[in-house]
Amino acid sequence: MNEIVRLAAEELEKLSRAVPEGKHIVTGDIRRLSGKLYRQAGVKDIDSLLNLCGELLELRDWAAGVVAFNWAYRVKDQYTADVYLVFYRWLKEYVRGWGDCDDFCTHAFGEMLRQHKELFPDILEWTAEGNFWMRRASAVVLIPSVMRNDYAGLEPYAIVDRLLTDPHDLVQKGYGWMLKCLSQFDSAGVERYLTEHCHDMPRVAFRYALEKFDRDTRARLMAL
Repeated sequence: MNEIVRLAAEELEKLSRAVPEGKHIVTGDIRRLSGKLYRQAGVKDIDSLLNLCGELLELRDWAAGVVAFNWAYRVKDQYTADVYLVFYRWLKEYVRGWGDCDDFCTHAFGEMLRQHKELFPDILEWTAEGNFWMRRASAVVLIPSVMRNDYAGLEPYAIVDRLLTDPHDLVQKGYGWMLKCLSQFDSAGVERYLTEHCHDMPRVAFRYALEKFDRDTRARLMAL
């Protein structure tokens, strides 16, 4: 085990022991520790850093995963399309729930996609994955691009088309969240989509998607 990974494991254990009984470690505290450890590691090239991230993920500990995903995001200026293969493997092997999915996809993986939109056809294939977090990820990973109004070349509605009747509520909430973000930049398009699919879309996704509309538009859509 690399020395900085061993140190990270020790520091995270200390952080965990300091939490009052019945409480959980605060993500913000983990990220602050992550920044400190990153500076101590002194590793700046992406290949070496991603190897360290892989070691952290091999600990199969939620807090260590937060550190790994945070470190991976810190070298975003060095992303190439080849990083997709590393990130995809992490998503398949180490993510096991919506929290890990959202952390990874709204930061490191989402930023990588924003920089390399030519990878969208690969993302589209996630909608057919068996694990729910992979299907949720296909929508959530678009959010960084959408929120920077930099999604030309991506097809958010194509993702929603494929996930529209997904039976898992966390997938429904995931694409509803993405549509909510999209509504801030393409309100007419999202309103049109919701109107056309109001009878097919699960209500939980529908309600998520319309949260950013004005009160009158929300009321009109909810009445459909």
